[in-house]
Amino acid sequence: MSGPRRLSVPRRAHVLTGADGQPRSVDGSSVADIRETWLLEDRWWSEEPLRRRYWEVVTTAGSDQVVFHDLIAGGWWRQR
Repeated sequence: MSGPRRLSVPRRAHVLTGADGQPRSVDGSSVADIRETWLLEDRWWSEEPLRRRYWEVVTTAGSDQVVFHDLIAGGWWRQR
């Protein structure tokens, strides 16, 4: 028997941004619209705090994507 399975495990994403830091393309698909953005700061009291800027974007292909930029370690990730 295996242990619990994590849902929605983040996967690496290739994100190109504009000068303002907003995503312009996600994994080669151009961003048509930014629906929402939010900042997550958690576990600030621990040795492994989280600080991420999330973006919900719609690509020109009509795909809804949630990506985040890890503001501590760097790198872009896809949430869904």
